[in-house]
Amino acid sequence: MHVFGPVPSRRLGRSLGVNHIPPKVCSYACRYCQLGSTLNMSVERRNFFDPSAIAAEVEAKLEDLKKSGDPVDYLAFVPDGEPTLDLGIGTLAEKIKAFGIPIAVISNASLIGDPEVQEALLLFDWVSLKVDGATEEVWKFVDRPHKKLSFDSILKGVGDFASSYEGHLETETMLIAGGNDGDEQLEALASFLEPVSPAVCRLSSPTRPPACPDVACVDEERLAVATATFQSHGLNPMILNAYEGDDFTRTGDVRDALLSILSVHPMKEAAVARFLEQEGDDPDLVEQMVVDGDVVKTDWRGDVFYARNLRNAKDREKY
Repeated sequence: MHVFGPVPSRRLGRSLGVNHIPPKVCSYACRYCQLGSTLNMSVERRNFFDPSAIAAEVEAKLEDLKKSGDPVDYLAFVPDGEPTLDLGIGTLAEKIKAFGIPIAVISNASLIGDPEVQEALLLFDWVSLKVDGATEEVWKFVDRPHKKLSFDSILKGVGDFASSYEGHLETETMLIAGGNDGDEQLEALASFLEPVSPAVCRLSSPTRPPACPDVACVDEERLAVATATFQSHGLNPMILNAYEGDDFTRTGDVRDALLSILSVHPMKEAAVARFLEQEGDDPDLVEQMVVDGDVVKTDWRGDVFYARNLRNAKDREKY
């Protein structure tokens, strides 16, 4: 399954997710990644799946949702890895755009220096680019990039793309305590983003279990300092730390639907319970999936989370 949801999104309302990258193929190994450690680090753009087949799956899902009266605000490219690694992302965007629903993509911006990547992203109505730091030292510490990536190329690419893009552009910065939340680091980041002039600068701190257990969230005071710093540069910062809620939707087989969501969106225990209760499914199903090795269960900051065990994902073996 390459389509999941709709899921509640803090940025996009009710979004139907499109997963067009195999499990954890990414150009970064971010310390805070909610999907766990990167399994296949790569900067090679290639074709992974047939865009026509994924578009047909999206169309079928939209038909099911139309019958049930379930709304969709965005079709969001939020895969298991970095979306711009897919050579077919532009073709897929064009096919899905034909369904008449705004399309969105959340990218780590690692390949934004590539003109072909910029051209593909121009097709999207809503684009979010991750910028966790404005110095190479912070970038390497927080995002742990592939060794072939150029930090200068990324910074230039962000600026070049922003100057030509006519849709809704946002940036996103994940703040981790002792990593990129210092006064000088925040000032450097705000200074870089000022000429980029995104519509919104999202600021957040981890709300789900991170890849590195030593990652610490910033406190409310640091978030306030970050907000004030960005505002002083004429930017529009918004805090992204609110919990999305438990209103997840599924169609089709419950096990497959749950795995599709958990691949890209770890869920709290209450959200999984609600998801299973909607159609009267066995509430113990998720625990059996943990026993089977398909799902991992994690206690973090007083909450229980479930996430797909990407190391056990079958389609990873092909890549």
